[in-house]
Amino acid sequence: MTQGTTQLSGIKTVIVPVTDLSSATALYSRLLAAEPTTDSPYYVGFSVGDQEIGLDPNGHRQGMTGPVGYWHVDDIAGALASLLEAGAQALRPVSDVGGGKLIATVRDGDGNTIGLLQPAP
Repeated sequence: MTQGTTQLSGIKTVIVPVTDLSSATALYSRLLAAEPTTDSPYYVGFSVGDQEIGLDPNGHRQGMTGPVGYWHVDDIAGALASLLEAGAQALRPVSDVGGGKLIATVRDGDGNTIGLLQPAP
């Protein structure tokens, strides 16, 4: 990203596509030694330290082939524009996933998915 375009605060969210949300929730609860902090039919999330681990039962249908790390940014539109200028391919445009939290994804030249997340205000 162009220097000065946006502030990064690291990869703080990892979303995992799952086919069986109930089984995945049980497995990740055991793995993380934690109960979900968000538990709905369309998303189950766990807070572990300063990270969010999310299970997305619609991820495979949205083209996810594995876990995606989301870089937390303060200006998702600017970060997305900067990555597209640098040659990334847009996968998912900026989308509100609830409560004002915005996400977008791109693919780099090697086929890797990069997630961007702007926390809710």
